[in-house]
Amino acid sequence: MDFASLAGFFITWAGYTVFARRKAKVSWCLASSMQWYRVEWMLRMLERDLRVPDAAIISNLERVIGFFASTSILILAGLVTALTANEAAIELLSSLPLTGSTTKEQFEMQILLLIVIFIFAFFNFTWSLRQYSFANVLIGAAPAADAEELTDQARRRFAISAAKVIDQAGHSYNYGLRSYYFAMSVLGWFIHPLVFVGSYLLVAWVLYLREFRSRTLQSILAAGGRAPEQLKAHKAK
Repeated sequence: MDFASLAGFFITWAGYTVFARRKAKVSWCLASSMQWYRVEWMLRMLERDLRVPDAAIISNLERVIGFFASTSILILAGLVTALTANEAAIELLSSLPLTGSTTKEQFEMQILLLIVIFIFAFFNFTWSLRQYSFANVLIGAAPAADAEELTDQARRRFAISAAKVIDQAGHSYNYGLRSYYFAMSVLGWFIHPLVFVGSYLLVAWVLYLREFRSRTLQSILAAGGRAPEQLKAHKAK
């Protein structure tokens, strides 16, 4: 049952990731709607001579992601400590209500899974940080607002490319956050494998509701002052 629930965990996580990426191409979600606004942001940035506010926005995003990257390192340190002190941890878990007896092999498997998840999260957060730093460079290298030799087509191409770099950074950040969500479901494994199964299925459902069915998404789309059909036509361009 432990191995079956673990296999289902990876299938659910990978399956939801593939599902979300494909559905985002045919339906609006938080990620795709943000990409539309990022293109608009970069187009407005090219119209301004002063780009300090744009660099400040990127810096604020980097600060938040840096917090999660640092937190991942601290969590990993705690997990490694728990792995080395497994006997005391197993005794503590066995004394808790609702939890069954845990063997040393089960406990080590559970902790190793959490270690793998937070290593994955750390790599995604740090890659997101690097991509945001690339976006900062692009903003610094953006052509001046009064550059007459630059055509409208070239400006739009630059804006779309810069927005794409920011979008990829946002995706890496999202993957890191998603790792935290699924790591929370692993806590159910300490109680029972079936609780573990229910936990990661619930996480996938919550992620779907937030990314594709939330009121926040509707507000983001409505903030553009356009109907979803118009936004889709703009995205297709």
